Amino acid sequence: MTLTGVIDEHFLRRYRELLDAEDAAFDDLEHAYEDGDRARFEADLQAWESAIERKLAYLGRVGAGVPDATTVG
Repeated sequence: MTLTGVIDEHFLRRYRELLDAEDAAFDDLEHAYEDGDRARFEADLQAWESAIERKLAYLGRVGAGVPDATTVG
């Protein structure tokens, strides 16, 4: 796969936004776990998974997708 023309300033800015959102969601998840708050943990887990899905969807749309683990090897 070639990423010529894919990685530019716009790509990096959007990818950084998605990484920051994923990081913030994980921080919330971590705090809920540490606090033993099961209900908040479940909600934060969904938010974290959603952030990861948005990041992977973006990568797929721009042609920089991550291969499916079942097809690698």
